[in-house]
Amino acid sequence: MNLSDYVKRRNGVPLGDSNSLRNMLSRSLGAGKFSIFWQYWNPIWGFYLGKYIFKPLKLILPQALSVIITFVVCGFIHDLAIMLLKREFTLLLTPWFLFMGTSLVLSDYARIDYSKYPWIVRAGINLIIISSCLLLAYQIRI
Repeated sequence: MNLSDYVKRRNGVPLGDSNSLRNMLSRSLGAGKFSIFWQYWNPIWGFYLGKYIFKPLKLILPQALSVIITFVVCGFIHDLAIMLLKREFTLLLTPWFLFMGTSLVLSDYARIDYSKYPWIVRAGINLIIISSCLLLAYQIRI
């Protein structure tokens, strides 16, 4: 599957469509599982992370560990961009993404499903998970 097909499948609209951001936010925030949130969030970035990080890792590691490592790599790439701009070492997004990846794996393992709740409740749950992971990351900020 190419990038254009992937984005259309995730967003429901072609790459570059004016409704792309709206669809991404609505679908991801309204997801009934934390793992589904990530299927819809930032499909362009997700395409490349899946293709170049997750899929190769999954060939040699268990899927859960591959997911967590993919999240850590993603967080580190974000941190690296910040370090290059600020010209100082800092890691906040790496642990944040570690916690989010771990939350995804644990919530799937526990089969946590809130899809029967209204969209606003699902969005609140997803935002609480993301915010909680960020608060944890701030506690161990390097």
